[in-house]
Amino acid sequence: MKLERLVSIIYKLLNHEVVSAPVLAEQFQVSQRTIYRDIDVICAAGFPVVSYQGTKGGYGMMDGYKMDKSLLGSYDVNSLITVLHSLSTVFEDERAQGTIERLQTIETDYQTPSLSVDLETHRTAPEALRQLRASILERKIVRFDYINAKNERTVRDMEPLRLHFKYRNWYVYGFCRTRRDYREFRLSRMLNLFLTEETFGPHHELPEEAASSNKEWQGQLEDVVIRVGPEALADVIDQFPQADKQFHADGSMTMRIPVYQPLQARWLWTILLGFGSGAEVLEPPALRGILKEQLQKTLKLYEEV
Repeated sequence: MKLERLVSIIYKLLNHEVVSAPVLAEQFQVSQRTIYRDIDVICAAGFPVVSYQGTKGGYGMMDGYKMDKSLLGSYDVNSLITVLHSLSTVFEDERAQGTIERLQTIETDYQTPSLSVDLETHRTAPEALRQLRASILERKIVRFDYINAKNERTVRDMEPLRLHFKYRNWYVYGFCRTRRDYREFRLSRMLNLFLTEETFGPHHELPEEAASSNKEWQGQLEDVVIRVGPEALADVIDQFPQADKQFHADGSMTMRIPVYQPLQARWLWTILLGFGSGAEVLEPPALRGILKEQLQKTLKLYEEV
């Protein structure tokens, strides 16, 4: 722990003009006397630490003393800082914050960030993310209620192994003890999450997650063709950015979307109905019938309005 503290102090001094001994002592939960000894060790190691007197005094590195940017090769330092800052905000990760401070000691050619990252944590409770991160690091079983795509609610015990951010949502991958298999769960559908005190051992060989399963259904995709009015272009393109698009002289667009079993894909129905009169399904005909039935059911709810 002492070596880790010494390294952290070095980077903090490199990244700040002046840091006082009381501030360092409070941050690292040691006495000021220990900080004084640490500073002596850092100086003995060849780092040019300068002591400043007065009410705003403390310790700092000699002006112009910086780390060599070549340590990171061709990486864009500002971009790395931006991504790590987003992660440290979501997870309150002190280690990520420490890495940020080390990166900030490296001089960069451009001060304006070239990248901005928003992980949209308002969609998922940050506390749930932090709990899952803690359970992964501490290898603790998590228990939660889960609502699947069929709207069935079950209680799950899980050995969480990895967090993913994809398709604008957070997912957790791990071993589901309830189903005795590796599964992926969407965090927005997880309810009443809590960490148990039971721990689990390491998983030395993890199965391939989505890659192998993707290959199985790649050949079973069916094209969904929709006609999009000029007033709904942006909304539809946001939802299906990779789909084939054909624009027409009147400002409308025809979009072809490959979907696995579209007649059973309730998530697709919800999206298409959300476009209102701005989009019309042309193919397959059976999907048109399903959407018409869904609209009729919705209208019945408002017959008395």
